[in-house]
Amino acid sequence: MEHHPKPIDRRVLKTKKAIRIAFARLLSEKDINSITVSDIAALADINRKTFYNYYAGIYQVVDEIENDIAAAFGSVLGELNFREELENPYLLFEKLTAIINTDMDFYSHFFRTNHNNNMLNKIVRLLKEKTLPAMIEQTHTDEHTVDTALTYMLYGMLAVYQSWFNSDRRQSIEELSEQISILCFSGWNGLLKA
Repeated sequence: MEHHPKPIDRRVLKTKKAIRIAFARLLSEKDINSITVSDIAALADINRKTFYNYYAGIYQVVDEIENDIAAAFGSVLGELNFREELENPYLLFEKLTAIINTDMDFYSHFFRTNHNNNMLNKIVRLLKEKTLPAMIEQTHTDEHTVDTALTYMLYGMLAVYQSWFNSDRRQSIEELSEQISILCFSGWNGLLKA
């Protein structure tokens, strides 16, 4: 007899999404140590008991967010053929932009915060773990050089997205992603030639 995994109830997904957005919004306003379960519950329009049905505490929310973001971005980066991406690097950033567009409300709050450095550091570390071996293998470059380039690209990319979310957003995220792709793969000279 085959065992099929039980689909996740839509109400559960909706409640967890509300909790995550509330947490990201609060994180954009204050330090993580100042955020309480009551704050999240009030903003998510749930009660504390509902929060505890899904999470043991705030840091479990943090872990889930970090792991989900790293998994989403990592799945895109992990599937790359880096030699091919150098021909058209925007394809990579098009996929990353699609991830952000799936939950613009959450990412808008998440990237607006100045209090998420630990979260960004963990996300970069997880992304590097997923992509470093493939980049070394595919580019035949030494680990130190690839690690330096990847660190530069990931922190730069996240900083630019964070700056965009904190701006008046005059350009679209797609236009921004195209510029980031050129900068990451062609540097400043590539952007000036575009």
